This record gives sequence, C-alpha cells and structure tokens, in this order.
Amino acid sequence: MTSIPKYQPALIILLGAFFVVLSVSCNNDYDPAVYEKGTNEYTNSWILEQMKRYYLWNENLPENTSLSLKPEDYFKEMLYKGDRFSYAVHPSLPETAPQSIRNSYGFDISFAEYDSQIYGVILYVLADSPAERAGLKRGLFIKSINGTSLSSQNFENLYEAAASSSKLTLQLMQYSEADGFSDDGEIEIIRGFTFSNPISSKAILYENQKVGYIEISHFDVGLAGSLLSVFKEFQNQSVTKIILDLRYNGGGDVSSAAALSSILAPIVKSDDLFITFRGNKNGGVVNKTFKEALVMTETQVSFEALRAVHPPIQELFILTGGHTASASEIIINNLKPYMKVMVIGEKTVGKDVAGFAIEDDRISEERGWVLYPVIYKLFNAHNEGNYALGINPDIEINELQNIKVFPLGDIQETLLNKALSNEISAKGQKNMLVKKLTLHKTYDIDPFVQINSE
Repeated sequence: MTSIPKYQPALIILLGAFFVVLSVSCNNDYDPAVYEKGTNEYTNSWILEQMKRYYLWNENLPENTSLSLKPEDYFKEMLYKGDRFSYAVHPSLPETAPQSIRNSYGFDISFAEYDSQIYGVILYVLADSPAERAGLKRGLFIKSINGTSLSSQNFENLYEAAASSSKLTLQLMQYSEADGFSDDGEIEIIRGFTFSNPISSKAILYENQKVGYIEISHFDVGLAGSLLSVFKEFQNQSVTKIILDLRYNGGGDVSSAAALSSILAPIVKSDDLFITFRGNKNGGVVNKTFKEALVMTETQVSFEALRAVHPPIQELFILTGGHTASASEIIINNLKPYMKVMVIGEKTVGKDVAGFAIEDDRISEERGWVLYPVIYKLFNAHNEGNYALGINPDIEINELQNIKVFPLGDIQETLLNKALSNEISAKGQKNMLVKKLTLHKTYDIDPFVQINSE
C-alpha cells in the first residue's frame, strides 16, 4: 500500500460541499511569532504557516502581506492567481461560506435570451428540496426574481443576490409549442436544506436496444449500495448500453465514484490504479487503487460485488455541462485508461485539484477559521490530468438549443436523444432559437474537491 504523507495519516476523500469538517493538527516545522489571541495577526500568522506547509503553490506565496488585514482578505492575498477553488470559512460568519442557489434552495438555473426577452431557465430541481416543495420543475421559465424583471444587464447580479437571500419570489412562465409562453403564477421559496439526493434510473428500449439511463445528482457517502441495486436491475433488463447523466453533479465522495467506476470498466482488477494525488514537496504523491479508493468510506459493498453487476459494455456515454465537476470529472478522466468514454454536452468545470479542511483549534473554547486550500492535483492511471480549463465533450451540444426543455430521462430531451441515436456530429447547433447567457463566476457547483484528514 502506498505510503501517505506525514500530515495525512488517514484519508477520507470527499469532493464537494457535503463534507464533515475534521481537524488537522496545527503542529508544524515552523516557529511563528506570538500574537495576542483574537487579533488579526494571531489568525493570519496561523494562516501563513498552514499555507507554507500544505498549499500546492506554497513556493509562490506573496511576501510582505500585512498580517493586520481581515483574515478573509489575508487568505485571498495568499492565493495563486489561477486558483479558483481555495476558500476560508469562519463558523460564526455565514457570509464567508460559498453561496449558490442550489445550496440555498435546491435548484440549478441557466439564463437565456429568446425573442429579445431574458429568462431564467429551471434546468434541475433536487428531490425533497425547498424548490421542489414549492412546486418548481425543470423546464419552467423565470421572468422576474424578487420583483425585478430579468435583463441582460442584471441577471448575474440578481442571481448573486438570490443565492445569499433568505427567500425567493419568482414570477414563472411556461412554454408549449401550441400556445407559446403563458403566465404560470408567482411562487415563494424559503431557504432551507435538501437532505435527499437519490439516483434516478430507467431502462429504455430504443431501436431494439436496451439502454440503461442513470442520473446522479451527487456522489454521496454510502452510494455504492444504491448503485449495486440499479445495476442489478439493469442486468435483469439485459441492458447493453449505459448513459450516465452527470450534467448537474458537482462532486461528492470519491469512494462512491470509485464504486461506480468499478462497475463500469470492462476489465479492471482491485489493485489497478484508480487515482493519483500529487502535492508539493511536503505532500508528495499518494496513489490509490480501485479497492483502496473504495474502502475509504464504502465498507458495506465489496469490490467483487460491484464487479458482479458489470453490464456488457465497451464504451460509456456521459452527459455533461457547466455544472459537472469534481468527482464527476474524475469518473470521466479516470475511466479513460480502462474504456472508451464518449462525452456529450458542454465543457465541464475543470476541478482537477483536491484538499482537506484545516481548522484553527488553538483556542479550546472557540471555533476558529477553517481553511480549504488546494493541496493536490489529480491524475489517472496514465498520469493524465491537468483539465483545469474543463474537459471538452466529444460531441458538443447545448441542451438549450431549443426553447422546449424536456424532463431528464425523456427520450426527446436533447442530450439523451443524442446519446441514444449515437450520431457522431451535433446536428442542429446552427440557427439556434435560444441564446444561452454565461455567468462569469463559478456558481451552483460544490465549492471544493475535499480530502479530510484525521
């Protein structure tokens, strides 16, 4: 078994927002100056020492940054220019946590222009979320947010304000080919939690071929049991093609991702290399086989049981988009050494990095700042990685090329239909009726590829 760096005696890999914050020992090889407890200097000197030791780009830390800055500002000053994902949170300052509509309300949204009008388009609604309980569904359109009509000048600011608000008032529209747009009323959504992230799956008969369609919203800890059940049913249905929908999956538990990869790869052994974590001189290199990655959190389902439900496939079709990140990208990149992976949709986010939570626990009666710095770059068994700009699809196609948005799993839905037909070109991309608008910040994905260390 590959040795693990001294500051990482045990790994529990989580990728994304749904993690348990564990403490990392603050003992290190440095001897910082002593500052009064509770001051910015006291916190920032600690931040500097952690970044010197753990941060992937620790050799590029700026010099002479003032320790008197607010800790959130000081941490940002430490970051490498190309680092999109490191962040710091204080438990008593909710505003320091990454904000998104998905985390706050349980839905994903895009913005589009149709016939000179700007709309928000509901693309994904999490099960048992505040959004679902309020009646929100994929394919509905938003005309205004909290009383303000959407425009090309304000849609991004409205999104940002909505993500941090305590409730939303949405003016909804629906569309049908027969009647066009019609008013669907106003709804109010109260900010809250989403506890359920189920797998959606079905067997589809398409042109005399049985196809297994599986959509996963998040790679939760303990997902292996559900994956086992889904693929047993696919075996009963005699599916010979798998379409994996990860376009709204921002990450999760790497053991669950390893479980799914163990099922899908045509020929793979338990001791085959699954993932490599490469850090700075202190962190070194950590290699994990399929079985080692699996047993970090998945102890109830064996590698052999997962292999027993492998479907008779040689290639995998994965649907992606601008929300596909972290563990989802690992599925794509780390299966490529073992099988043909056909990616259909849009370019992914580009999270090819990992890290673990570092908590300031020096004051026993108080919870301190928690850092989530980038610590490792990620690679597959062929030493392939470096997809920080995103993974490009083999067939590029925008699911919003038409104004009618079908439910996920419907064979008329744009990306699923393309995967079912298995055409090699993306017809219909020209002369699109809808212009998709781009948010210029990274929203609605899990904040970080997370490795927690005990």
